This record gives sequence, structure tokens and C-alpha cells, in this order.
Amino acid sequence: MTSVTSAPTVSDDADHAADLAALRRVIADVETGLNTNDAELMTRHFAANAVAVGVNGRATAGLDALREVHAQAVTGFLKDQYARYEIDEVTFVRPDVALVRKLARAVDAEGTPVDLDHTMSALYVLVREQGRWWIVARQNTLIPR
Repeated sequence: MTSVTSAPTVSDDADHAADLAALRRVIADVETGLNTNDAELMTRHFAANAVAVGVNGRATAGLDALREVHAQAVTGFLKDQYARYEIDEVTFVRPDVALVRKLARAVDAEGTPVDLDHTMSALYVLVREQGRWWIVARQNTLIPR
């Protein structure tokens, strides 16, 4: 005999205004790091055991490896690439765990959009630890044209 259970909605509906502001700063730092070729700023908010999956499907695990990948990217294929990030959705699954969906739009060096549509979607998993928010996972996905 099997029992049917309804799937729960997992969310924390408390007031998260301060958390939302902090999460926006984290994503803004990643954007600024990309646009200024600053690998350290791109990596600053990743936890020591974070995992990031690039648009190529490759997973990079650990802070040291992420620093290396980001440094290679901003001096290589991302050197003359610029983006504007937009937080599309934030879900707090627990008071200290947030899912942040970010959309990215290609822009030129002055910030003018290159395309009308977003070119990438990313899902971040962040945890509040040691009084601040840390990225523990990120998955980048190209949006087909």
C-alpha cells in the first residue's frame, strides 16, 4: 500500500529586506569583477567548498580552483566581454539559504546592451554563515537565441 503525499512548498516568508540588499551586493560584485577583469572580486563571495558549473558544463570545485578558473577567464575569453546582471528571482528556502536566479545581458564597455534579450541565466545557492552571504553553488546556462 502506498500513501500519496503532497509535495511541500519550501520557503521562508519572513521579511528579508536586509538579506535582499546583501544578496544584490554579492551579485553586483561578481558583475563588477567580470566587467573590470578582477578575478579576486569575482571570487570573493564563494565559500571554500563552493562548486560552480560554467556554460560549458564543466564543474569547478573549491575556492582555489575557482580563483584559478576566474583568473584564466578574465585574461582569456572574458577579457573584452561585458555584462549587466539582473536578479530575476530570490527564494529563501530557509532563513539562511537563498536561491538567486540571475539573468545576464551582453553589453559593450560603456554598458550599452549589445542584444535586446538576455544571453545567460544563472542559479546561485547562497548561505548565510559568519554574518554574511556566501555562494556555495552556481550553475550558468546560455539562453538559446
